[in-house]
Amino acid sequence: MTAMRVVPAWRHGRERLYVCLPDGRNIAWYDREAARVNVLGEDRRDEVLEALGPFLTGPVTVGPPPVPTPAELARLSLHPDDDLAPNRPGEAHLIALDRDPGPARRFRPDPRRRALAAEETVGEALDGLDGAGWHTLHSLPLPGGDRIHHLLIGPGGLFTVYALYARRQRVRVADPEVTLGRRAAQPLLRRVRADADRASYALTAEVRAVLALVGPAEVSVTVAPRGVRVLRDEELAGLARLGGVLKPADVEALHALARDRRTWARL
Repeated sequence: MTAMRVVPAWRHGRERLYVCLPDGRNIAWYDREAARVNVLGEDRRDEVLEALGPFLTGPVTVGPPPVPTPAELARLSLHPDDDLAPNRPGEAHLIALDRDPGPARRFRPDPRRRALAAEETVGEALDGLDGAGWHTLHSLPLPGGDRIHHLLIGPGGLFTVYALYARRQRVRVADPEVTLGRRAAQPLLRRVRADADRASYALTAEVRAVLALVGPAEVSVTVAPRGVRVLRDEELAGLARLGGVLKPADVEALHALARDRRTWARL
């Protein structure tokens, strides 16, 4: 029996099984999605495969780790304080609520919690596209205190996604205004387009805008908004069907650029 241990972990949204020596050092890892076992020392190959035997599902490629791409090297060079990839959906709201939870009892729901729920719902839907070659970044800070709720990067291009809580409400869209229930109309589409414009400037690439409505009872659009897709949260998965815009190398390069806080500080 081998003395190696197999430890599961998640890295960049993908499951890996790490093979560890008795002293805790990693000697190999198994990427199920890629069907590949990366071995750091060829002399340990047989022991690694023996340890992973119960976990292997079908044929796998075995060999040394692939040489990192320029985009991967750029990610590795990021200081942790500058890397935005770990940001959770609604990160800014989570921090604000942690610092100031507000009164325990209030007559109306805290709007920050509704906004957080919207961003978490949309974020979960977008993160589900990861296996189809897409990357999502959340809560990207912009100068002046603004932020982009979500940035989606993949074969179909780049999209800024603004999440709007609309649970059980009727939504009326009349560019540039959006009306929720009986509330006063707000020129929200200007903000949604501005997010895409700022992202396009920062990344020097075309970025399209999406308004994601979370849980609306009904949606009516008088005229198709200029340059904005209006989608329900359950329709976001359909973006994965888009393609033919970016090659995999371009997706990785743009993701590496977008996750760097300094990219957005220039705006």
